[in-house]
This record gives sequence, C-alpha cells and structure tokens, in this order.
Amino acid sequence: MSSADPMITDDPYARTAQVYPRLSEEMMARVRNYGEEEAVAPGQVLFRRGDRRADFFVVVTGEIAIVRQSDTGGDEILITHQPHQFTGELDQVSERALLVEGRSTADGRVIRVHHSDLSRLMSSEPDIGELIMRAFILRRMGFLYHGQAGVVLIGEPNDGDTQRLERFIIRNSYPLRTVDPKTDPAAANLMEIFSVGEGELPVVISPDRAVLSNPSLPDLADHLGLTERFDPAEVWDVVVVGAGPAGLAAATYAASEGLSTAMIETLAPGGQAGTSSKIENYLGFPTGISGQALAGRALVQAQKFGTRMSISRAAVALDCAAHPFTIRLEDDQVVQARAVVVATGAHYRKLDVAGYARFEGHGIHYAATAMEAKLCSGLDVVVVGGGNSAGQAAMYLSQHVGHVHLLVRGAGLAATMSDYLVQRIHRSPRITLYAHSEVTKLEGDHLLSGVTWTDRQSGAQTQVPAHALFVMIGARPNTDWVKDCLPLDDSGFVITGMPSETAPGASPYETSRPGIYAVGDVRSGSVKRVAAGVGEGSVVVQAIHAYLASVDQD
Repeated sequence: MSSADPMITDDPYARTAQVYPRLSEEMMARVRNYGEEEAVAPGQVLFRRGDRRADFFVVVTGEIAIVRQSDTGGDEILITHQPHQFTGELDQVSERALLVEGRSTADGRVIRVHHSDLSRLMSSEPDIGELIMRAFILRRMGFLYHGQAGVVLIGEPNDGDTQRLERFIIRNSYPLRTVDPKTDPAAANLMEIFSVGEGELPVVISPDRAVLSNPSLPDLADHLGLTERFDPAEVWDVVVVGAGPAGLAAATYAASEGLSTAMIETLAPGGQAGTSSKIENYLGFPTGISGQALAGRALVQAQKFGTRMSISRAAVALDCAAHPFTIRLEDDQVVQARAVVVATGAHYRKLDVAGYARFEGHGIHYAATAMEAKLCSGLDVVVVGGGNSAGQAAMYLSQHVGHVHLLVRGAGLAATMSDYLVQRIHRSPRITLYAHSEVTKLEGDHLLSGVTWTDRQSGAQTQVPAHALFVMIGARPNTDWVKDCLPLDDSGFVITGMPSETAPGASPYETSRPGIYAVGDVRSGSVKRVAAGVGEGSVVVQAIHAYLASVDQD
C-alpha cells in the first residue's frame, strides 16, 4: 500500500485529540444557534458516499459511525463519533463528492447544521471554526496516509498511463492505494474479484466499486466527484483561470472579501510549484514545505471562503467582446464572469532530441516528487535545467537515487539559481554539475535506459546508464486560450500595465481589456517565484474591486 501523499511521514490519527475533538458544553450551546437538534434512530443514514454539500452533525447522545466500502464489498467502520464529537472532513468544505457514509448506530440526538450554514458557523465562531478545520485537514491526511476511502490503482509503476493517473490522483489529494500487478500479492485477487484482464491495465477501482480502464483525466475527475459543473446562466464576480500560487492567492483574497469566485484548473492545484519536492525560501516556512502541501493549504483557504472549483477542465477560449466575459471550457461548458484573472502559468519546454516523445511517461519527467523518486530509487538520473526548480529537484533526488547528473547550457548556476541551492549542489557528493552541456541522444527500448550529452565548447560526449531524465528548462506560457483576446509579447506571455492614469481599476496587472487581469508566471515581465505570484494574486483583488465598482455605477 502506498500513501497518496508520501510527504506525510507520521500517522495523523496519532493526534487523536485534534482529529476527533470533543466540544465543550459552552461550544455545543453556540453550535445550536446555527442548526437544529433532532432525534435519530439506529441505522439511520445521515449522509451517503457521493453526496455533495452534506449537512454537518454534532452528536448530543448516541453514536454516528463513519463507514466506507471495502475492496471486497463489505462495510468497514473507520471511526464512531461519540457525544460532543462531529462529522465531516475536507470534502465538507470543498463540496467534492463525499468519500464515506455516516449512519446512526443507536437511538440518540444530533445537532444538524445545514451545509449552507456551516461556513457561517466557522467564520462567526472562530475558535470552533479553527477546531473544525484542523480536524477536517487531519482526517483527510489520515485517509491519504492509510489509503482509506479512496481508489485502488492497478498498473505497472513504469507505465506512462499508470504514472499519468497516479500523478493526477496524488496531486488532487485523493486517497489512493497503488497495486503493482507483478509484485503485489493482492493484485491477482483484486483482478479476479473485479474481472480485470491484463490487457485492461491500468485500471482504477473507485469507491463505488466501478472499474475504469485507463480513463481520461476528465472522466476520472467526474466519476470521483472532484469537479463541479457551473450553471451557464450564473455570472460570477471573478473567475480565476489557473490554480498555481498566483491564482490560489487571487481566489482566496477575492472570496474572503465577499466576491463570488470560481476557479478553473486543468490538472491540479499548485501549477509548476505544486510539483516541487521542497520549497525552502518561501516566507514563513523555515524548514521548507513541499509545493503540493503549500498548494493544498491554499486551496482549502480559498474553498473555506466560498471559492468554487472546476478540476480537470481546461479553458480553451475567452470571449472578451461583450460583458460579462465568457470563458469556454474543453467540454463546451461556458462560465460567465464580470472580471477575469488569467493565472494559467507556464510549462517546461521539451528537448529537441530524437526519440524524445517515445520516452515521455517512460523515463522522462517534468516533476521530482516522492512518486518519481520511488520509480528511480538507487539508479542514476539526469536533471536538465539551471533554475530553482531544477536545483530543488537535484537536491531532493540526491537523497533517493544513486547519482544525479545536473546539466546546464550556461557556464554555471549562479546567474539563474538561488545561492543556497548553488552551494548545496556544489557540496553534494551525489550531484555532478556539467556546464555548457546539452542532451544529444536517448537510448532504450520501451523504457529509457541511457542518456548522452555533449559539451558545447569542447565537443566531448558523455554517456551514462540512466533510467530517468528530469527536464526543467525554460518556460512556455499557457496562453493559447487568450491569444485572440489579449496582446502577448514575443514569447507569448500576457502584456499588462496601466492603460492610463485615470482608467478604472488601473493596475500593473490589468491587460488592455479593462476587467481582465494577468498574474504570476503567465504575465510578461513577472518574477518567476512563488512569493511573487502570491503577491500579485493578492494585490490584484484591489483593482478588481475598483473595476467592479465602476461597472456598477454605469
């Protein structure tokens, strides 16, 4: 069994008092102001797996069992809530489909707080809200750590589609158990129970026991209830496109300041930063934090304030000819917005090497997380790139692999990488830096087995047996969906700047179209750092307020 977040090294359930706290009598009295007390009978179902926007329950007398369906189809009780304890985990905030069922096990009484009133309770009673939110987070972490109440993924670890599905599930913080059909003793039994043939792999077995053979990411997201569909007639105050650090900050600040906010994300929260194994120079985290953990916390904050989110739906077009603006998604959904924040970031460029596409998903990676480190444990790897992402990847991988060969096209790292990373790389006996170098040949049959690079000054070639190549070079902005609406610079980044000193909502993040803003890596001239993206995302909300106020006066 593998955890969906290998960065969680300690069992969250060990923190019993925080995972399953008991409210005091005084707190119980305050909670009653937001709900109603009612009787429950033995076996009464209070919420079901798959429900969205379920009510929140506090036990007065009796018990509520939290139940999941096991792999073999039977019920498994995960926990039984006692008097003064409460139900719920992060899906209560995110409005995703619930992972578990709650049912009363005896005659008793509960306080039912309707879903629409839970956010009011948490914001109006901050001490209770903090206690609830901490419990919700730890319960989800427990699901991730133990692989409970989620999906089973059966597939060979080095298969590109297995990696695609595993990466999507992990980055969306969905509980996961991975099963290698060649080495896991449980594989044969599971494949027999669910009538899965080897030719169908990889397969995802969902909590409702459905078998999804190599599903597309949108289909998987829909089946698991990770995403939301928007009413095409609804007009949002702000739609943020992209859930990297800049987009998450914009959504959090917009929603917390009372603006109706929706967020659209193609893959998972965090953007490029979400793939970083450890960020050590982000303010407030002196021991560092993984990009996924940082993005996960930010997403919870945004959703806590009411942000609605659509996962695994790429924006394909922006119509800015009329107001409200219209964003079209890849499944032909349309989302209307009074203001739009473009925060779609950028993605790493690919190498121009023969056979490159053949090894994508079969040895070539664009992220260095615990998942990738596990795949190449003990083996030599090659990292290409001279920025902080490449440096963080090299340092992280050096703790798990045989040796890291770090390639840069320039003379060294000082001009493009933070000094603390440069010094660590130079001191590490498990990392070798190759300047003026570029990859010129890839070898292997189905899987990558060797990498050759050439010194551009001397012409000397180096070949190493390597089963993983991590490519972190340059940045290509994700702006195809706005190119017919907004001016882009020569590299494809969105051009921003104050159109005039007196323009409503004038802002360095406003585009040539009033009401449309660009923040973070997608913006021309931006500083490509997590902190800079967060700063831009938070500051832009002030300009949005000014713009909306000016529109309302017209």
